[in-house]
Formats: sequence, C-alpha cells, structure tokens
Amino acid sequence: MASSNSFKLRCSIPGHEMDVRGLAAAVFPEGAFVSVSRDRTGRVWVPNSSPDNGFTEMHCMTGHSNFVSCVCVIAPNDTYPRGLIATGGNDNNICVFTLDKPQPLYTLQGHKNTVCTLSSGKFGTLLSGSWDTTAKVWLNEKCMMTLQGHTAAVWAVIILPEQGLMLSGSADKTIKLWKAGRCEKTFTGHEDCVRGLAVISNTEFFSCSNDTSIRRWLVTGECVQVYYSHTNYIYSLAVFPNGQDFISTGEDRTLRIWRKGECCQTIRLPAQSVWCCCILPNGDIAVGASDGIIRIFTEAEDRMASAQDLQAFEDELSKATIDPKTGDLGDIKLEDLPGREHLDEPGNRDGQTRLIKDGEKVEAYQWSVGDGRWMKIGDVVGGSNQQTSKSVVYEGKEYDYVFTIDVNEGGPSMKLPYNVTDDPWLTAHNFLQKNDLSPMFLDQVANFIIENTKGHVVGPAQPSGGDPFTGGSRYVPGSSNDSSDSAADPFTGAGRYIPGSSSNVGTPSGVADPFTGKGAYSSAAQRQTSTNIYFPKTDGVTFEQANAPQIIAKLKELNEGAPQGQRLSEETMESLESLLLVVYGANSPEPPPSLQQINLLWKVCHWPEDIVFPVLDILRLAVRHPQVNESLCGEAEGVQLCNHLLSLMRPEGRPANQLLALRTLCNCFSGRHGRALLMSQRETVLSRAADLAAVCNKNIHIALATLLLNYAGCLHSQPDLEAKAQCLSVASRALETVQDKEAIFRLLVALGTTVASDQTAQDLARSLGVSSQISKYSTVSEPLKVGECCRLVLKELH
Repeated sequence: MASSNSFKLRCSIPGHEMDVRGLAAAVFPEGAFVSVSRDRTGRVWVPNSSPDNGFTEMHCMTGHSNFVSCVCVIAPNDTYPRGLIATGGNDNNICVFTLDKPQPLYTLQGHKNTVCTLSSGKFGTLLSGSWDTTAKVWLNEKCMMTLQGHTAAVWAVIILPEQGLMLSGSADKTIKLWKAGRCEKTFTGHEDCVRGLAVISNTEFFSCSNDTSIRRWLVTGECVQVYYSHTNYIYSLAVFPNGQDFISTGEDRTLRIWRKGECCQTIRLPAQSVWCCCILPNGDIAVGASDGIIRIFTEAEDRMASAQDLQAFEDELSKATIDPKTGDLGDIKLEDLPGREHLDEPGNRDGQTRLIKDGEKVEAYQWSVGDGRWMKIGDVVGGSNQQTSKSVVYEGKEYDYVFTIDVNEGGPSMKLPYNVTDDPWLTAHNFLQKNDLSPMFLDQVANFIIENTKGHVVGPAQPSGGDPFTGGSRYVPGSSNDSSDSAADPFTGAGRYIPGSSSNVGTPSGVADPFTGKGAYSSAAQRQTSTNIYFPKTDGVTFEQANAPQIIAKLKELNEGAPQGQRLSEETMESLESLLLVVYGANSPEPPPSLQQINLLWKVCHWPEDIVFPVLDILRLAVRHPQVNESLCGEAEGVQLCNHLLSLMRPEGRPANQLLALRTLCNCFSGRHGRALLMSQRETVLSRAADLAAVCNKNIHIALATLLLNYAGCLHSQPDLEAKAQCLSVASRALETVQDKEAIFRLLVALGTTVASDQTAQDLARSLGVSSQISKYSTVSEPLKVGECCRLVLKELH
C-alpha cells in the first residue's frame, strides 16, 4: 500500500444534523468508529465494501434528552465481547449502549451538570468529567468515587494504562493526577482552560488548551515540551501508535499533523469549529466539525478520494468566508496587502497563510507542501463589497432573493424565496413546513439566509395572516392592540426592549434608560463612556401588552367549537371577559377581581390543551394583579399553579401553550407571592424551561431568556451558589441554540446580573466556558445593545 507522506481527503460523511462533538474508534466491526452530536444521537460507522472508500451508518443510538457531548468505547469483556459505547450529554447523564439496540443498556446518573468528557480503563472502569467541577469513577453501573478538587468545569479526563492513575484537565487551567480517589499532583502551566488530554505512555501525556498551546508532560510533574502552531482554541488531541506523532484540532478551522515535534501539515476545513478527532486502526484520521460533517483523511493513496472529489472539497473550502476577528489568520494585518503576484513566491512552511487583494476582494491562501502550491481557503469577510440584490420573479411574485436549496443529494432542488424585509426565522419555518422537512433544519436554513444576505438590514416582520400556532384567525397571543405601532416589540407585544427607550410607551425612544431610569443618551460614543446600564437588573421583566377584544373573540370562537360537555356557559364567558378588562390594566381603578372570578379562571385553565391558549393569555395578564397573584401563587394554590404550567411546557407540547406558560411564569415575578413561589420551585421550573431552548421558536426563546433574567435578578444579592450555577448552566445551554438577538440580549443581561459583584459566580461562569461562548456577540453592531452588553459581561469575567 503506497503512502504519500501527506494526508488527503478520503471521504466526507454527512448524517448528523448538528455539530459532531465526539469521535472514538470502535472495537467492532473492524475499521468502524463512533460519532456523537448535538443532534442528540450517537452513530456507528463501518467501512463500505464498495470501492468508494466511504462509510455507512450501521447503528444509531438515542437516549439523551439534550446534546451529546462526548463518547468513549469500553473494552470487550466476557459479557459484552464487542465492547460497549458510553456517551455523555448536556442532560447530565451518561448512557451506555451495546451495538445491538438503539436504546441505552443502562444510564449513569449522578453528575449535576453537563458530562463533557469520558475515558475508559481496564476491567470496565469509566471516568467522567463534568461542568459540575467533578470527575467520577464508575464501575458496574455504580459511582465508586467522586474526584473533587478542581474549582471549575472538568473538560478532559483520561485513564493511564498502568498504575491506576487518572488525569483530569479543567477550566481552572490545571491538570490533576489522581490515585485511589486522591489528588497526588497538580500540573500548572497552561494560561487558559485545559480542553483535551491524550496518553503517550505510562509515564507521559499531552494536553491542549484554549491558550493555543499543546504541552507534553511527565507524570512526575515536569512539562518537557510546548508546541505552538494553532491560532485559536485547541479542542482535541489524538496520538499515533508510535507514541510520538499526534494530531490536533481547534477553533481555527484546522486539523494539524505533528511529526517529531513539528507541525508538518495543516489541513483547513470549511467549518469554524473542528471539535474532535480520532485515529482509526489503519492510521486514517477522522475529524468532526460544527457543520455536522465527519471527514476522513488518509495517507494511503489507494484510499484517497477521487480527483473530482478532492477538487470539490477544495472548491468548498475556497468559498468559505473568514472573519479576521476570529484569529483564524493569526496576527496578519489587512493593511497594505499585495496583489495576486504574491502567490508566485513559494511558502516557507506547510499551512502558512497569505492574504492578497484581487480587485476589491481580499482572499486567503494557504501553502500546501505536499502539493507545492497555494490553495485558496476562503474570502475574508469585509474584504469585498456586498452585491446589491436584484428582484427575482418566482411564482408570479418579485423577491430580493430566490435561493436553491439541495436537501438530499440526488433529490430535487427546492426554491426558497426571500425579501430582506422578511424575518429569516419565519421564512425558514414556512419553507420547512411547505416542503415537509424536519424542524431540526430551522437553524441551518435561517442561518443560510442570514449568511447569504449580509450587508442588508433584515427586519423582523409581524405575521400578517393566520395565527402561527393554531392556523386560526389573526389573534396572536400577546400581540399589540395596534399592529401598526412602530415602537411595538414584535415578539412580546410590549414596547421595544432597547436601551435608551422608556418603559412608558408614550415616551419617545431614547429618553430614558429602561434599567436604571436615568436620562437618555444619543450616540454610541456617549454609550461607550457611560456607566453599565444593562445589569444588574433586579426588577422583573414582564409581558404586559395584549389585545383584549381579540382574546375574547378567539375564546368565543373556540368555545363554539368545543365538545358539548366542555363548552363554557354564557355566564362563565361574561365573567372571564369582565375579569380580563379588570386585569388588563393591572393597576386600573376598577374593583379588584372577585374570588369567584379567580377560581373560575383557574378552573377554565384546565380546558383541553388544543383550545386553552386564550385562557392562558388571560391568566398571563391576571397574575400581575396583586389579588390574583396572592390567590393563585400563595402557599395553598401556588404549587398547583406551578405544576400545571410546567405540564403545559412539555417539550412535545403545543408551542402556543409553551409560550404563554413561560410568559405567565415571568409575570408571576411582578408580585411578592409569585416571586416566593417561583424561588421555592426554581430547580424544577428552570429544568423544565431549559428543555424549551431546543424548540425552534424565537418567541419561546425570548420568554425563556426573560424567565432566566427574572431569576437572576432575584438571586443577585443572594449567596446561593447552587441556584446561580443553575442559572449559568441554563443560560449556557440556551446560548447553544438560541439565535434571536433579543433573546440573546436578555440571556446576556441574565449572565451579567448573575456574575456582577460575585467573584465565585464569575469563577463558575469562566469554568463553564461562558467567555468563549459569548465572545462572538462582542462585535454585533445590530442591534447595538447586544455587542455593548456582551463586552460588559466579558469585562466582568476577565
């Protein structure tokens, strides 16, 4: 078998619907490997018998209720001669699978936060690491010991082959050596989170870090070598069988191959985050990335992809866009760039990057030693002028864009029309529904629209037709009375949640700070020098706007179609209408709601789930009224109210009910009894609410972010670290999926409120990787408040 001494693409494996976060070579079948993904699945891939050198999915594993973060293979034993597969996830669980069934053989529970790393040892021992700052040792389905000592999330663990030694790497920048549950040694040297560990031998190991370095250590404590080449966070390592050469992947879009202590080859991928890698038994390399694609690279010439596929991969890479602010290009300056003639000079090393000007465009090239040429790796964002869109006629209408979407290879293309005034998320939602596609693609389609319309203002648009939840008439839960009001927030129906706008809808925008009540500011320059107006935010944020006539009209419409035994009497309808008029203003001079009206509202809230949402809208408004808040949230009834709302928030429930239940919980914070109830039920409420981050609905995301913000406000002055840890964890989980900028803004305010003036909470946030998770929002300029707030949170964490 000939070797080229240079790795090239063997094949690309689609299959996962979201980021591939973990890879491991399998024991069986021969040549197989396992992958896990944020799409909540694990998959076993086996080599094809056909000559295309590809892989086929043999087995799909399900069992996690949230993202799957890591995977390892447990060695075969007499009971399981094919070995077992262990996966860890954001649901805090470890699932252990056989190769025979898609459901777990058993589930290990004990961690209090995301399980982000796993390693297996002899005799079925399993070592896990978690965001809860601990590592745990498992054997025979039981936790044998908990390794405590790190002060931040444990991102990496490995079991050394001999001596009963275990290693853990943490966001506290240290590595700890454990024996029999005791910390024997702490290794220091990394300047940022330790993200990966890899065994070299019984006495040596590698580590990689967010500080862009790789270190080689002796178990006795000495760091014997430091390797530099990556330009951004390094996420994973794997060592070749010779124990000397290794590979690494990271946030700079690259896979790097190291021989004799030097980076000898850099392979750039068309994805921002190259999360994981593993070395297959035949020496091939598997990598998983944020685009959901697994790519296999090989040195063996007879396993390399065809010239056509290699060119297709290079073409895909050349079309990538690179933002110089991410650090992917190192410290190269964009000023005074040379022209294309600069590419006539050969590079000095593999992976060297050059930027050149081609007319008005800025292009990035990378030197390939193996090919002896410069390969285009993408266009630098901002280096070229955005093209002006032109009207395109599709199905008799004019659009700014008509995109061609290829969902299935070889299948028919689908057309996606889009105007820059449309909401990309609603457009994506409608496209998926029209073409009967899985809602799992929502983020991908919406982000595709956003990426391909950069440079244009994309404004959120109110649905003008049917109710997006029920398909009924124009009633939208929580909508404004006047849909033409340009100051209305299209998500909440209230005044826009913009720093510098007044909480009084009648006050012109820019007059007062909504958080502090202080005077207005009028320019970005003034805002840069002003005090922090965003957090801590300790007063509750509520959803108050409504269209009372539409709520009543919808209630009557649904009541007429309700089954005979569930239809409300005219007296009941009149009572609900009267109650709505009283509570709509909450502080109106009208007589307070009677106990009979409150009890009736509570009873009707148990209407069938497919028609109850207008009643929930009344409840959402009613709980702001002091008497209703005291009656429904008090000690006697409060837990019942909470449990009922949580039942409506089931992930498989109806979006309208999920949304209004969340908004009702937010509005409960407006009263003393509601705050006390929700603080007592915090763990259950936030756990259930966090599950809704995976629901593809931006209105729900905004309500979830608001609920979290209200909890953060109540906890701000309290020393309850466990409660703050849950807030940070839920915010971190939500930021993994939430795309809407208003929801992101409220999550940032919640994070800032949680960590402000609390060193322990700040340390915990750093350990969860919050800084790296939100840093991408620091450059957001539209809306300006997102970038400003993000920079202030990062300032708190540094």
